[in-house]
Amino acid sequence: MTRVAYILAPSHSGSTLLAMLLGAHPDACTVGELKITRLGEVDKYRCACGAPITQCEFWKGIAKRMEASGVTFDVTNAQTALMAHGSPYTNRLLRPLHRNRLMELARDTALGLSLTWHKQRRTFAQRNVALMQSVAAQSGAQVVVDSSKTAIRLKYLLRLPELDISVIRLIRDGRGGALALMEPAAFADATDPKLRGGGSGGDRDDERLGMEDAANEWKRSNEEADQIVKTIAPTRVMTVHYENVCQFPLGTLGNVFKFLGLDPTKGTVEFRDTPQHVVGNGMRLDSTSEIRLDERWREQLSDDDLNAFERVAGAANRRYGYK
Repeated sequence: MTRVAYILAPSHSGSTLLAMLLGAHPDACTVGELKITRLGEVDKYRCACGAPITQCEFWKGIAKRMEASGVTFDVTNAQTALMAHGSPYTNRLLRPLHRNRLMELARDTALGLSLTWHKQRRTFAQRNVALMQSVAAQSGAQVVVDSSKTAIRLKYLLRLPELDISVIRLIRDGRGGALALMEPAAFADATDPKLRGGGSGGDRDDERLGMEDAANEWKRSNEEADQIVKTIAPTRVMTVHYENVCQFPLGTLGNVFKFLGLDPTKGTVEFRDTPQHVVGNGMRLDSTSEIRLDERWREQLSDDDLNAFERVAGAANRRYGYK
């Protein structure tokens, strides 16, 4: 079995930072989000190592290992997302976020009526298991960290006997997450504007949300995480707060490494001293290992924004410990 640490979180909760900190441990490795969806302008997209993604030797090695296991792989068209090989019918059923047990039973029943789903599920399993095994072999790591975040992906990964999955539930103050959804280029990407959008620059205006939509997405993502955690043995789940990662990194990381069965004394906060090959959030392209608590929402959000967040998600935010 390949050991996997799955980071479960809403978007823009600090999952890339946490994944890279974990990946700096000599017995762990991360390449970011293993669902690897869109990479934008492929010719300009850069791996965290700085190389163009199409020229990165690590990813070339992954492709060779996967081909040896019978799976053709190209990181620019990874096809490891759950809906990569689906039909309009199955993907429509997979689009809603994870819900309670009864609703998930209904989803599985409806999916079972489709012949496409049986092939889609097998392909999803084959490609993801091969990728995780290849990353472990290429890096020599005992644990592969997948920062894909979504609960619906986790649901179907948990059913694969080849994977031994531990879940890190990452929670961030919803006001910070909402601000990043409102202005992703400025608050959820590389510090250097020229490196945003995967390395090609760009303003990401097409991704921007209004506050009510951003607050609702944060709230709903946490609700789906709550639901799937109920289906997992408590010993397999650890809750971590983004703010603790930033303010008490060594202690927080030490606890996570103990949870994963790794030596906590081998962790480091100098995560950029370790060669990493992460795809996903643009902060992977920053040059500093400085860990800084991002609470810019305190200055950036207007009173109207804060009032809108409170209406939609204020009660949920307080349940997770934020006042």
